[in-house]
Amino acid sequence: MSSKDYIIAKYESKGKHFEILVDPNLAFQYRESGKPSIEEVVKSDFIYKDVKKGLKASPDDLKAVFGTEDAMAIAQKILKDGELQLTTEQRRKMLEAKKRLIITYISRNAVDPKTKLPIPPQRVEKAMEEARVGIDIYKPVEEQALMVVKALSRLIPIKIARALLEVTIPAEYAGKSFNEAKNLGIAHKVNWKNDGSVTIELEIPAGMQEEVIDKLNKLTKGEVSVKVLKIE
Repeated sequence: MSSKDYIIAKYESKGKHFEILVDPNLAFQYRESGKPSIEEVVKSDFIYKDVKKGLKASPDDLKAVFGTEDAMAIAQKILKDGELQLTTEQRRKMLEAKKRLIITYISRNAVDPKTKLPIPPQRVEKAMEEARVGIDIYKPVEEQALMVVKALSRLIPIKIARALLEVTIPAEYAGKSFNEAKNLGIAHKVNWKNDGSVTIELEIPAGMQEEVIDKLNKLTKGEVSVKVLKIE
């Protein structure tokens, strides 16, 4: 196995040191979302004291620190709370990828509180550069996005918001488009009318209004009616 195929995840507790071999890209996905499965992330079934020396952790140490000898259960704990040993290039790529995810999250969830309009990713990125916002590769995207928005609010009008849309789908498209339309957000109210049309109160991230409306238009060939009830 080439060293490019894996990185070392390290964890220390009670004066003991533990290491596992993990896929670099999948390890970060797992820390972010809990997916894919831990078996796909881990590149070896062993828990080590020192990977480079090939020294495995003793069963007594595993039991004392983790309360189990189950390698996959221990690997989950190490991945969640440990540190990933990255090369300079890997760290640079991971930071850039995390930055992109944060920018996307903000542009989808934030609006200008004055105009109620979404904030383009380019504007978010420029404001982040001006504010000299630091990114942590280990912290979750949503947690960091909220901190970034707070920092950006000193430079530009911005806030995380939700939009409530009233979506009316004509009878011709209601039957085949209802489920897909409802799944574009959180459906709070659904009203099927006598003429076969349906009205849905749909809650979405405020920054996704244009994207959701575009999808609704594609589902109904432009026949949908969308009213913004509130943004807050």
